Amino acid sequence: MQDTPQALLFDLGGVVVDIDFERAFAHWAPHSARDPAAMRQWLQFDEPYERHETGHLAPDDYFRHLRTQLALGCNEATLREGWNTILVGGIAETLGMIDQVRGRVPCYAISNTNPVHLAHMRSAFPGMLERFEHVFASHDIGHRKPHPESFGHVLRAIGVAAPRALFFDDLAVNVEAARKCGLQAVLVRGPGDVRQALAEHGLLA
Repeated sequence: MQDTPQALLFDLGGVVVDIDFERAFAHWAPHSARDPAAMRQWLQFDEPYERHETGHLAPDDYFRHLRTQLALGCNEATLREGWNTILVGGIAETLGMIDQVRGRVPCYAISNTNPVHLAHMRSAFPGMLERFEHVFASHDIGHRKPHPESFGHVLRAIGVAAPRALFFDDLAVNVEAARKCGLQAVLVRGPGDVRQALAEHGLLA
């Protein structure tokens, strides 16, 4: 029998926010010496990417790296516009479920993200992040999922034991890491997976 959750932890990209990297490649294509297929290969989740998402590399420095990787000749505004087009919008069905449960169980976001994307979400999708008691962004806490330190930081901050936290993420590696840390964790392929898990815990009618 699973423990009744005392906190719900939601990944953002792929769970709460729809994301699409192809939109960025299309935006940058007129300004790059590489075609979109080549840009896909060059946009790597590499060491500078991880440093950017853990707050150890400033956005301007990361964008200089990205400009070189993708052979971009555009100005800074166009580069950042393309970066932000990756974030399509909130997933309405999941946000509706969060609205139903957050008055009874505290909801938090735990996201591998960066300052530019987080600022864009706050301005482009008003009210979305305000649904959460707190947004634990990797660039603020200094750790990315699936590293155990990311989960440990959040659990200590909210004062909830791992078995009493229910975590939702769209990446299997993060779900597995959360389970190894003792959390209840759900692999999300769509809002139906969120709905099923919340219903199984009696949190949805």
